[in-house]
Amino acid sequence: MSSQLIKSLWLLPLLAVAGTAVAEDAPTVDQLDQRIRVLERQLELQQEDADTNARKTATVSASDKGFTIQSADNAFQFRFRGLMQADGRWFLDDKAPRTNDGFLLRRVEPTFELTFSRILFLRIQPNFAPDSATVSDVYGELRLDPAFYLRAGKFKEPIVLENLQASAGIKFNERGLPNEIGPNRDYGVQVGGDLLGSTLSYAIGVFNGAPDGRDGKQQPDTDNRKEVAGRLFVEPFKNDPGLLQGLGFGVGGSCGDKNGSGDSSQVKYRTPGQNTFFSYLAGSGGTVAYDGAETRISPQAYFYRNRYGLFGEYIVSRQKVSLASDSATLSNKAWQVLGNVVLTGEDASYAGIVKPKRALGKDGYGAVELIARYGELEIDKDAFPIYASPTASANKARNWAAGINWYPLANLKIGLDYSQTGFDGGAASGDREDEKLLFTRFQVAF
Repeated sequence: MSSQLIKSLWLLPLLAVAGTAVAEDAPTVDQLDQRIRVLERQLELQQEDADTNARKTATVSASDKGFTIQSADNAFQFRFRGLMQADGRWFLDDKAPRTNDGFLLRRVEPTFELTFSRILFLRIQPNFAPDSATVSDVYGELRLDPAFYLRAGKFKEPIVLENLQASAGIKFNERGLPNEIGPNRDYGVQVGGDLLGSTLSYAIGVFNGAPDGRDGKQQPDTDNRKEVAGRLFVEPFKNDPGLLQGLGFGVGGSCGDKNGSGDSSQVKYRTPGQNTFFSYLAGSGGTVAYDGAETRISPQAYFYRNRYGLFGEYIVSRQKVSLASDSATLSNKAWQVLGNVVLTGEDASYAGIVKPKRALGKDGYGAVELIARYGELEIDKDAFPIYASPTASANKARNWAAGINWYPLANLKIGLDYSQTGFDGGAASGDREDEKLLFTRFQVAF
């Protein structure tokens, strides 16, 4: 028998004793099962604590569209956005009276948007521009479904196509002549939504009644009458990629009654340079007043395809006015066509260029687009000379404009455009002097 085997036999008693001790200390199957259950419950409690903490923890994010704070379950959200437009206006060949050139802040608009419980929305947008400080938008909105919302407060009436564009997305420094015929913002209540896969949008509301081209006033109406405004817009191929995907068309309009005490002195139709070229008579000889029904209708359409964009709109406003013993229903109308092409290949859209493909400083120079516009505004011939002075107010304005916009970054736009407006009448010697105007813009938006 070898010495190695003898040594192994001596170890057998020791191994037997150790095995017995281990067997005595080893847990039973029931004990192992109990321990597993305890561990599983501990893990469940830890997960519940983690979920509770996650629901209590807000997240903060930033993007080209603003800064957002939201709860982990997305039920509550706060978003901060902003717009700053620093403009230059340079009038050319102006003789008498000369118009002042210079720089100005056109809009300084911080925007605060809050969402509560996913369905209640609040928007507050003041404008801190020195010469026109006001609260642009302030309204609450109950969003029960994409097909239905209820809005109340101060906001834009749903009529004019270009007016409904966000100020950061308009192509020229100033909106076109149809915006002088339609109302701007007003106080009221509106319902609306999107139907049929968002191919049909609708809005209808009741408002105090804003004058042409102006905001409505907050104080109660002295005539206790209201204005109903609405809009239907269809994008039939929105969800079908193809040639006609960017086609949209619709109609907006309003009707109201300002019988008895409506003062039309607020109606002052302006040029792109914000100079008044038409107003109703007001003074010692009497003031023209609204004296009955007022209706507006505005057919409108746009088409965007790749880098090309085109939109057009028409609006007619019928107003019954009076002065002393005279009264008449006047029809003032305006229209425009606006086109743009993005030279650097980004897609054109109604919302504007969202982001350049190759931003400045990232192997690129940003996005560049060319823009052009033509429009007219015509006053009813029956307005002269009883309700407006033919030597002080023009009966027609024709505007054409062209320019270039550069988007070095997603949040920056630098624009240069030329605008020229000609008139029929409006001066003692015949036609009012043409307005020739060079615009510049430095815009920061997020």
